[in-house]
Amino acid sequence: MPIYSSDSDEQPETPIRLFDHQKSIHALLGGGQVADILLWRNKYVSAAILIGFTIIWFLFEVLEYHFVTLLCYSMLFLMLAIFIWSNGAGYINWNPPDVDKFTLSEHTVRSFHSKINTVLSTFYRVSRGEDLALLGVAIVTLLTLSVIGDCFSSLNVLYIGFLCLETLPALYERYEEQVDEIADKGNRNVKKLYRKFDSHVLNKIPRGPVKEKKFR
Repeated sequence: MPIYSSDSDEQPETPIRLFDHQKSIHALLGGGQVADILLWRNKYVSAAILIGFTIIWFLFEVLEYHFVTLLCYSMLFLMLAIFIWSNGAGYINWNPPDVDKFTLSEHTVRSFHSKINTVLSTFYRVSRGEDLALLGVAIVTLLTLSVIGDCFSSLNVLYIGFLCLETLPALYERYEEQVDEIADKGNRNVKKLYRKFDSHVLNKIPRGPVKEKKFR
């Protein structure tokens, strides 16, 4: 017997939601400054980071600068700026540069260390197969990224991923209802196609009688 006899037998379905709507998008992104940047809560900081990454991509991908060459030039310009700032501060009534601004605080190092441990522990749990569905998604995602990496340079892939992080969360927060509505329609259309495929193809495949196993 077919699983679904016809489209008229469809049961009302709960509208699909892409994310857990008991939490805000800001909370789902972890909150804090990272979420503020991704959701463009501070437009100047988000725009500056986007422009900075775009300049880096342009220098490496379009102008074909080498990493070591660009790093050396950047360090030279930074050293020159600090030298001029430090020695010229007394002449133009500027405060000399503060050394604390060029060092990482203990809190930042601990936070970075904690996030790395979280990523590693999550990778370990997924690899163990505690959640087989998540393991399957991870394998398919990695294989897909490996294929994409063969077609594009690594820098292009990273830049495209960064653009998605910088734009998609903010766009989803702004057009949340419209996106969820489109996702719900797509989900219903896929299920409808599967029902038709099941009734017209799968259920017409002849199957032999199922033999009962005898247990001693």
